[in-house]
Amino acid sequence: MKPGCNVASLVERFFTERLVRQQDVSVHTIASYRDTFRLLLKFAMAKLRKAPSALTLDELDAPFIGAFLTDLEMERGTSATTRNLRLTAVRSFFRFVSFEEPAHSALIQRVLAIPSKRHDKRQVDFLTRTEIEAVLAAPDRTTWIGRRDHTLLLLATQTGLRLSELIGLRREAIHLGTGAHVRCVGKGRKERCTPLARCARIALQAWLNEPARRDARALFPSLHGGHLSPDSVQSLLAKHVGVASKTCPSLATKRVSPHVLRHSAAMELLQAGVDSSVIALWLGHESIETTQTYLHAHLGLKEAALAKLEPYKQHKRLRFRPDDHVLAFLEAL
Repeated sequence: MKPGCNVASLVERFFTERLVRQQDVSVHTIASYRDTFRLLLKFAMAKLRKAPSALTLDELDAPFIGAFLTDLEMERGTSATTRNLRLTAVRSFFRFVSFEEPAHSALIQRVLAIPSKRHDKRQVDFLTRTEIEAVLAAPDRTTWIGRRDHTLLLLATQTGLRLSELIGLRREAIHLGTGAHVRCVGKGRKERCTPLARCARIALQAWLNEPARRDARALFPSLHGGHLSPDSVQSLLAKHVGVASKTCPSLATKRVSPHVLRHSAAMELLQAGVDSSVIALWLGHESIETTQTYLHAHLGLKEAALAKLEPYKQHKRLRFRPDDHVLAFLEAL
């Protein structure tokens, strides 16, 4: 076996040379691709009875990759969207390998030809103004944790920051002078500034006046002074939604995640008459087409458009009466 065909060395060079040194991708991309290869190598150990260091490129052919993707869905309950994300990581690796091992071009092309799985696209979930206010009122602001959670949730619903952007904020990212805004680095490491409403500005001013726990520089630190983890934010949100659902029963039927707060911010802007191109810039979307999903989900806009249409004139319906008995039978179905 040629050393260049060893999967272990190829994976190592893919991460250290292609992703880190050449492309300088974000830590979130590295983490996502790392998780994909952990799953792939564990699957290979179970199916091929070989350690990851002993795998060869010939063993990772298209049927094997297809079986891996099927296993993700059937055994792990992975959604089609996540399955496609795992496939994206695999494709990126094999595009890298196509330059490193051109002798295996046929195998590589067959893997790259594996299609993404089509799936139903659900309408985005979002909270109404009443539901947002109930969630914001849930934290106990007599405690440090309650004040932190209230400020975090208020900033999330007003700015529409992604979860990774929110937990990555440092205290110096907040500017409360003239033109108050929060500065963050989003997808593609694009920096953007999002203006702050008066309520968010007041809440952040009060929060920043509190002494930082253990000299933490994170805007919303944990009890130990570090940045909150994504799971921590999901947990605290679920806790406060549970409290809020007692006064706002409609919340009990909704699955509220940090990303739903982002959708809610977008819908608030849309309902206020803000153009979708401005919303795309506000949320840091790569394309304005991504923002069109909010137009589809906003029933009020559709109803307003329907109200502008003139009603159809009512005509007496003439029932079709076919002469042939077979056509008459089909018409009656």
